[in-house]
Amino acid sequence: MIKDQRMANAFDPSKLAGLKPNEQAMIERRQKALGQAYRLFYEHPVHFVRGEGVHLYDPEGNAYLDVYNNVASIGHSHPKVVEAIAKQAATLNTHTRYLNESILDYAEALLATFGGETYQAMFTCTGSEANDLAFRLARSYTGGTGIIVTEYAYHGVTSSVAECSPAFGPNLPLGIHVRTIPAPDTYHFDEAAAERRFLDGLSAAILDLQRHGIRPAALIVDTLFTSDGVYPEPVGLLAKAAKLIREAGGLLIADEVQAGFARSGSHFWGFQRHQVVPDIVTMGKPMGNGHPIAGLVAKPEIIDHFGKNVRYFNTFGGNPVSCAAGMAVLNAIKEEGLQENAAQVGAYLKAGFETLAETHTLIGDVRGAGLFLGVEMVTDREKKIPAKEQTTWIVNQLRERRILISTIGPDGNMLKVRPQLPFSKANADQLLNTLDDLLKQL
Repeated sequence: MIKDQRMANAFDPSKLAGLKPNEQAMIERRQKALGQAYRLFYEHPVHFVRGEGVHLYDPEGNAYLDVYNNVASIGHSHPKVVEAIAKQAATLNTHTRYLNESILDYAEALLATFGGETYQAMFTCTGSEANDLAFRLARSYTGGTGIIVTEYAYHGVTSSVAECSPAFGPNLPLGIHVRTIPAPDTYHFDEAAAERRFLDGLSAAILDLQRHGIRPAALIVDTLFTSDGVYPEPVGLLAKAAKLIREAGGLLIADEVQAGFARSGSHFWGFQRHQVVPDIVTMGKPMGNGHPIAGLVAKPEIIDHFGKNVRYFNTFGGNPVSCAAGMAVLNAIKEEGLQENAAQVGAYLKAGFETLAETHTLIGDVRGAGLFLGVEMVTDREKKIPAKEQTTWIVNQLRERRILISTIGPDGNMLKVRPQLPFSKANADQLLNTLDDLLKQL
């Protein structure tokens, strides 16, 4: 049984009889066609037929406020992205072995978001592929194989990446070349102690790899430590971590699949909050606002070393339609002031949760950056006991009130607040007021 948040609110197939006939029929078709590996959110699964902005709509036309999906990060069915995809698809779509300006225009625009740092880009279709490729680059450049991750990290689904993703739980063992370290848990420890635990853990992991004859290749971190429970502080932590891993001959890989593309509000990329320059930066989910484009940027010497020995080709990675979608996303973030909105509305939303915590003791901690927050629920603030059942109940009750949210963290007791970047203060008020009403029932 998977331990983390991916199972906390899953539909129980044994309760099929309690659903509407059409829902039962769809689930039965799904199980027959797709098998048992897929999961559905919520005790009462929800059926959507379209999306627009920060809302998803069921067949009856009911709007659900989406506080979870960062794939369509600039809003569901964003007209600029839809237009760009349709226009390019009607013109040309092919691979990267022909000359075409689309990939060049997009790569240059993407690289410009890194503030003058010298990187080169490589494109894939998913974040999992991007992290898989990052591991190949790191191993090629360093000659090492060891990978260090945080204790509940999630970095993707390919074989090489899944074995570096402890969030899958004990039924998917980590690779023998993988070591885990504690995330900078600023809820159970003060910032200084959280930083010390993280860095001491990193030093110990490096030594343990070396003791077993494994040379470190990379430390990879989600720069908001989202799967571990959302830990944006202490700022500057990753710069110190980079020094340690580089002294051991390894690289720092910043996984920006969840934290990137302006989500933190204060910066375009999550790692920039830590005043560090990673060796490799990976990205995915929000890159094409739902269109499957992902990739990485890396220091030129790393890509050059790899390219001299191994040719790289990805049939769909960097195709013209994907690059058109990616360019439309970059343009929308800038033209619509979405980074500024993430900072302003994110601060408003965080303050709202903190106000709720003054009257509802179930809320133990509120943390995050921009429009990515973690709200930790506890049954005892002094002992900090995870409120697992209450959190699951809240998520399912929010779904019944047409607000979509999920949980995060090793105990599934944290609300994962990750809405689209156009999320407004009015949307925030809807979430906060509904949650306030639910908390009064507990």
